[in-house]
Amino acid sequence: MTTPALDVLRALHAHTRAAGMPPPAALIGDWWDADAVIAPSVRLRPGFAPPDDPDRFWFGYLGFPVGATESALPPAVGGMTDEILILRDGRWTHHHVDGAACAPWVAATLTARASTAAGTWTAQWQQPTPEPHLAAIDECLEAIRAGEVYQACVCTRFTGVVSGEPLELFGDITAATLPAKAAFLQGTWGTVASFSPESFLRRTGHLVTSSPIKGTRPASADPESLARSAKDVAENVMIVDLVRNDLGRLARTGSVRVADLLSVVAAPGVWHLVSRVEALVDPGVGNTELLRATFPPASVTGTPKLRAMELIAGWETDPRGVYCGAVGMAGPGHALDLNVAIRTVAVTPDGSATLGVGGGITIDSDPHREWQECLDKAASIVGDVDRRSG
Repeated sequence: MTTPALDVLRALHAHTRAAGMPPPAALIGDWWDADAVIAPSVRLRPGFAPPDDPDRFWFGYLGFPVGATESALPPAVGGMTDEILILRDGRWTHHHVDGAACAPWVAATLTARASTAAGTWTAQWQQPTPEPHLAAIDECLEAIRAGEVYQACVCTRFTGVVSGEPLELFGDITAATLPAKAAFLQGTWGTVASFSPESFLRRTGHLVTSSPIKGTRPASADPESLARSAKDVAENVMIVDLVRNDLGRLARTGSVRVADLLSVVAAPGVWHLVSRVEALVDPGVGNTELLRATFPPASVTGTPKLRAMELIAGWETDPRGVYCGAVGMAGPGHALDLNVAIRTVAVTPDGSATLGVGGGITIDSDPHREWQECLDKAASIVGDVDRRSG
């Protein structure tokens, strides 16, 4: 029987802590055409973005660039490792850049089972007050009516305190909600536990794909109501056009195409409208150039992107930090896989935590419905605002 990814992660975490080694980093869900990718031990340090074409494996995050220097965690974090564990088709495999064998301590984690002495955690969350967010939405609507933007993503955030093991918070919520692009990163700088449903950039060889999400309904709603919503459909189509434009800056001429448009997809606590855009790039295009053309993700900015980002800085009272940035990995052959860091908890070393939430605003937006959408998106993580386990 294959050991579940969360059990492997917990076993790696326990060993590295006891041995005084850097902790593991884990991507669980739809990553690199696999069900999980884990670095057994990797030192993640601030300011280390993914290299252009690494000969090793990079794990890390890039924070949202507006107000990033004011956030509690570093604007970017990353690190390199020689080896990874991949769970694909129900089987774990070990990959080392030099072909070295799997160390015995790493191999032992692949047969680990959940510990009965797993760490406990508590999370106490404070819901943001609605008035500043509603005011920001009103300002956004004024900017739309004035023709400054056609759409913008306006966000707020929950604040809280996490006690105990952030790894167990990540494990319990991941097991309960099964997010498509979950990620766990940890270091002396803090912890990122991402429960994202959204893929920002996936690069395999010459092919680059992005799958923007725009349009949301609570899980209790009829999913067909989302597909029929003129507001949500328009919101998604505008962002698809922005992704096409971003990728078109460096794609081969004529290669940008919309491979999937307006699919209704289930995510933790909600239904989403998801599209997929593909493009072909030349081998000489590195990760740095690709990110320069596309980052931050289109779905969490607005159209036009640069003006939307300028306005967001004035509308929102708090820096987004890692929220709305990207978390993931890079590897040899220009390989790259990053999520959009939504549904993402950032925890400082002293346990202070933030969870950003937001949504796309169009001319048809109702501010109070947009506020409720923020609460719906947060619900799978904060629950009744006071979560406990263990």
